[in-house]
Amino acid sequence: MILALESSCDETAVAVFDPARGLVGEWVHSQIALHERHGGVVPDLATREHLRHFAPLLERTKAEVGLKDVTQIAVTNGPGLAACLAIGGAAAKALALALRVPVVGVNHLRGHVWSPFIARHAEAPAEFDARRRELLPHLGLIVSGGNTLLFMLDAERRITELSSTRDDAAGEALDKGAKLLGLGYPGGPLIEKLSEGGRMDAFDFPRGIGRRDELDFSFSGLKTSLRYLLEKMSADEIHARLPDLCASYQQAVVDALTRKTRAALSRGGFKSLGLSGGVANNRTLRAALEREAKRGRVPFLAAEPQHTGDNAGMIAFAAWADMTGVERSAGSGLRIEPSAPLAVAF
Repeated sequence: MILALESSCDETAVAVFDPARGLVGEWVHSQIALHERHGGVVPDLATREHLRHFAPLLERTKAEVGLKDVTQIAVTNGPGLAACLAIGGAAAKALALALRVPVVGVNHLRGHVWSPFIARHAEAPAEFDARRRELLPHLGLIVSGGNTLLFMLDAERRITELSSTRDDAAGEALDKGAKLLGLGYPGGPLIEKLSEGGRMDAFDFPRGIGRRDELDFSFSGLKTSLRYLLEKMSADEIHARLPDLCASYQQAVVDALTRKTRAALSRGGFKSLGLSGGVANNRTLRAALEREAKRGRVPFLAAEPQHTGDNAGMIAFAAWADMTGVERSAGSGLRIEPSAPLAVAF
């Protein structure tokens, strides 16, 4: 069994994965309520919370599923906040020494790559290897607060980045848009909630890079467009049109993501389409990508809600599935890579 730790940002998470059964336990301590007061993640506070909560989570793990059958420790070692990653790395090394098992470092982005496959594995663990081959090569979209990119997972389990964002990530654009609109943190879910009562075509926001053959994303122009629009509106008008503003702004993000994914999928050869990352919980985006998958006649694999944000389940699963993308160490040599790109297979 694999015991995994995740502490790349503001979630302290632990999970246990058994290749023969799937995830047998997951535990998360969320810091959203703490950082909400500050309008965003405060690294020092996040680090302190990881220090406070790893021990209780591990005690729960020991009590509920036990640690005697653990044969490997997996830990996120990039990308993320350096101090937060260091806490997880230190905890992983200590556990590895105590349990006398090896520790592996897992790229957080590669965890997102594999997260849509967790549910498929759980359906039939013994058949997963055979069924996985039917889904590869796989086109995936990772959408989060810090990353927006398209990738290919080929039949040999090699991961190739096809495009990324040239400026803001989609989640960052949603959070910054929410801040401009006077909403709280995290902004994406708040915009989505308010969008339910608004018209998505009420305002014409830009959709980023327009060339059909260009797969890169860009969201800085969208944010700037919203700022200029709000400067022309009175406070009363903004309040009255808030649902329309949210719906139109969110739709611009979804359209940009969908357009580039459609362009990549149209190049052919893909046997499945996936969606992962924190913004993957957005229902409008999920529905749009599912339509693209149906149009392309391929299965749609979306990460389960509990595996879209920062979680240890995807780290444990990636440590098992992504055999080319983990760093194997006796413990003392585990590296921390705060800016590691998807291509880094530690």
